[in-house]
Amino acid sequence: MLEDLQLRFTDNEISPWGGLTLLFKMLEKCNMTEALAACPLPQQGSNRGYSPEQLIYGLFAGVWCGASCFEQLEIVRHDRCLRKLLGWNRGAGHKSYMRYFDKFSQADNQRVFTNLYQWFFGKLCFDNYTLDFDSTVEQRCGDQEGAAKGYNPKRPGRQSHHPLLAFVADLRMIANFWLRPGNTSASTNFQSFLDDTLEKLHGKRIGLVRMDSGFFSDRIMRELEEKKLSYIIACRFNNRIKHQLVYERKWVNVAPGLDIAEGTYQGLDWENGRRVVMVRQRIDERPKAAGKQIRQMELFPDIADISNYRYSCFVTNMALPMKVIYDTYRGRADSENRIKEIKYDFSVDKFTVHGFWANEACANFIIMAYNLYSLFRLVMTNNQSHPFLKSVRYSLLAIPGYIRKSKDKKVLYLARSLTTRKAFKGIWEAIDNLSFPYYA
Repeated sequence: MLEDLQLRFTDNEISPWGGLTLLFKMLEKCNMTEALAACPLPQQGSNRGYSPEQLIYGLFAGVWCGASCFEQLEIVRHDRCLRKLLGWNRGAGHKSYMRYFDKFSQADNQRVFTNLYQWFFGKLCFDNYTLDFDSTVEQRCGDQEGAAKGYNPKRPGRQSHHPLLAFVADLRMIANFWLRPGNTSASTNFQSFLDDTLEKLHGKRIGLVRMDSGFFSDRIMRELEEKKLSYIIACRFNNRIKHQLVYERKWVNVAPGLDIAEGTYQGLDWENGRRVVMVRQRIDERPKAAGKQIRQMELFPDIADISNYRYSCFVTNMALPMKVIYDTYRGRADSENRIKEIKYDFSVDKFTVHGFWANEACANFIIMAYNLYSLFRLVMTNNQSHPFLKSVRYSLLAIPGYIRKSKDKKVLYLARSLTTRKAFKGIWEAIDNLSFPYYA
């Protein structure tokens, strides 16, 4: 079939990522360049270097195209069409990015990202946020500051970092990211992280805070109560919690195999009791039910059917019906999807250098690329669906294109079939009409 095929080369500047113009057009509408300049970013030590704005845009472009480490940012450097589109005479090599992030200190990170998150969320006319706090393990290979042996269920004993994140569940966005050493617990430095998150969301009302059992602490609950924040937190299963669950008698059946009850729980070092909502689910009727089994053993010899159930328990300061409390907490599971997305689609854990603050800075810029993409999702889908970046990358971004001048204007030609041109143009016009403040 290919016997008569001849090979030829062309000097035409063709990009495989013509669809990236959608995202960069949105950045232009957002005044992203001005926002970066106002942070302000650490500057290069020489006029011969690349501007900080170009390096940040290059990181965004690389991540959106699927780069999973600094070396793969060369995809942006060698794309002459993309460089022309962005007005760059030359592209930065991957070592330029690594050297630049090494300039960031703890003070730089605090100043830059407080300003950047405040700018971004301040442009969204959306209030009454639901915040989900969670931590994750980022496994490390090589020599990175702060990497240590700690909680690592997938690769026990391996060096890792243990970052803390705050998710805006309503918008599928991330409000804060702190890198932490690998030997820290889930709740370490939570009070400071909470204060920092509220500062970055300056002016936004927080309607609800949700956390898993890693944050089940009287100290954390008192902090939330002092700030008058409503919360639902999964209880850690100590013996007192287990005892209250298995000896509860006022279960209310709300669905096949699902019973709910409520009561008051007071830990040994707590000043006051707090409301708890208890849940049990029959394993034979709901085999995929979340929760934990409680072993019979010697603690509960007189309870015959413990092993038939999976149990959950939640502490809250809200007066909502117990079924509503349970259903509301279940929405927190989406934060696990967000963690998977920033790891698998955005490779937030793969862009690493030696310096601790450099790694935190780079991760926060990737988080901002994620937030901008989430905004793009809202514009693109009109809130009807929420496609992952991977699917959009190959349906919208990976479109061959080239630039030609026509009457002193740049024209981008894209290889799109007739059946898909209308949809693409619709997204283009939606971004063209985008104005800030933006109502999500």
